[in-house]
Amino acid sequence: MNKKMIFFDIDGTLLDEEKHLPASTKQAIADLRGKGHEVAIATGRAPFMFEDIRKELNIDSYVSLNGQVVVHQGELIYGNPIRPDLLQSFMEYATGNDHPLIYSDRTDMKVNMDKHILVETSLAPLKTAMPSYDPSYYMNRIIYQMMVFCTEEYEETYRSEFPELKFVRWHPVSMDVMPANGSKANGIQKMIEKLGIDRQNVYAFGDGLNDLEMMEFVGHGVAMGNGPDAVKAAAKYVTKHVDDDGILYGLQLVGLL
Repeated sequence: MNKKMIFFDIDGTLLDEEKHLPASTKQAIADLRGKGHEVAIATGRAPFMFEDIRKELNIDSYVSLNGQVVVHQGELIYGNPIRPDLLQSFMEYATGNDHPLIYSDRTDMKVNMDKHILVETSLAPLKTAMPSYDPSYYMNRIIYQMMVFCTEEYEETYRSEFPELKFVRWHPVSMDVMPANGSKANGIQKMIEKLGIDRQNVYAFGDGLNDLEMMEFVGHGVAMGNGPDAVKAAAKYVTKHVDDDGILYGLQLVGLL
């Protein structure tokens, strides 16, 4: 049997609506590893934001920041940062629109406007610590991803003004911002090329719009039942809701368990 590699998104996929890891999911991932398969995470989160999940699941390979940072067994194998000149020009444009930004590197993230309602509104459901205020954090650092906080009416303007950046909405008032070639699919490709795994032997579970390219790239995309219709349409399979043992059911559905 050819070795399979399975990538899991975090929010709404590994973690349920209450940000808990279902017992059935933890056992299913242990069973996958017991069968000799490779297991990894593919998330929009920065590495420091999911250390606890990696430890609990004993996973040390991941595609993070929507594909901009790729680590295999603790070793960085690919990085795709945003150019400093783009960071500067984007900061000036967004600030002019009173749209706050969060800058993310591998170890931390900082916000450039203090106690802004749009930041608090979108980050609160993640149940993670609010980033501290540091408007100059992007200077002289390797920044892999930003978040810009704005309503959908501004989305196309940002796309047209900054064609060298990609924008993926994950909340009604927030978008992830990354290099134009950035995606979880690109990060997965870097990983499997290094490992010599054919993408027809690659599976991915996800539920968000930042999972669309990933669903289409891997041989077996599995959309969570709680995901939007666009993600389900891009996937090869649709499993149950994350709160209804969706990971376990999906792994059984595709024949891995």
